[in-house]
Amino acid sequence: MVLGTVIKMNKLFAIFLSILIVTLGAVVNKAICANRASADEKSALNPAFGNMHATAVKQISITVVYDNNPYREGLSTSWGFSCLIRGTEKTILFDTGGNGFVLLENMKRLGIDPGEIGLVFLSHIHADHIRGLEQFLEANNKASVFLPASFPENFKIRLKSRGIKIAEVQYPTKICEAVFSTGLMGTMLKEQSLILHTDQGLILITGCAHPGIVNIIEAAKNLFRDDVLSVMGGFHLGGMQKSDLKKIITRFKQSGIKHVGPCHCSGDRARAMFKETYQKNYIDVGVGAVLKFQ
Repeated sequence: MVLGTVIKMNKLFAIFLSILIVTLGAVVNKAICANRASADEKSALNPAFGNMHATAVKQISITVVYDNNPYREGLSTSWGFSCLIRGTEKTILFDTGGNGFVLLENMKRLGIDPGEIGLVFLSHIHADHIRGLEQFLEANNKASVFLPASFPENFKIRLKSRGIKIAEVQYPTKICEAVFSTGLMGTMLKEQSLILHTDQGLILITGCAHPGIVNIIEAAKNLFRDDVLSVMGGFHLGGMQKSDLKKIITRFKQSGIKHVGPCHCSGDRARAMFKETYQKNYIDVGVGAVLKFQ
């Protein structure tokens, strides 16, 4: 009687074990499939995925058309940032500043035709980087707009209702040949930065660097496994203590960054310290400055 009970229990245990093995196998198989699907989805949403070294340009020109720092006489300064990038597959307007009238007037005085711009790249939602967009689109409604996927839906709907083609960016993404987005970075405030892939190294342009300028640099380097030739734009260092700025500048030097051009929200103290450290490799960035890399 006891032996029969033991045999029955062993049979039940064997059946339970078989069911458990089949169930675990199904779970593992499902997880593998899910991971494959996730990778496929990432590849589909992120055209740059696995193809970050495809091209490199040899000549690039960057003209600052909007900034709160002066450079060229006869141009208006205002809080915000925007620059024009030539030499890539398409002419790019990075951000649009905080005032459309100032943006277009500066472009006019610089001899820039809004119609030559093929795409607009918006770094983040703050007004001093996007408020000039509406007036720009009145002058050029053919340009595509690459914006963070985190932008409010009503913002996207307004653009679409005007027939503007938009591209929502989430991951590191190819914008056009030799031009890439870092993808969205940050927590509460999402921001993307622009990477220009040249044969001398990477040129990194930041709007406000809210996710941390050092973090953005590291992200760009990890994407390409390449040296950073230049970093320019807003570094979000205004009001920072001298000791903290020294640490950040040290990180720049350790990262091998050859040229640096802080502007907009970088702060006067940071700009002065970067200039002292980088000397002839410091780029004075303000409205009307033209940076040529070749």
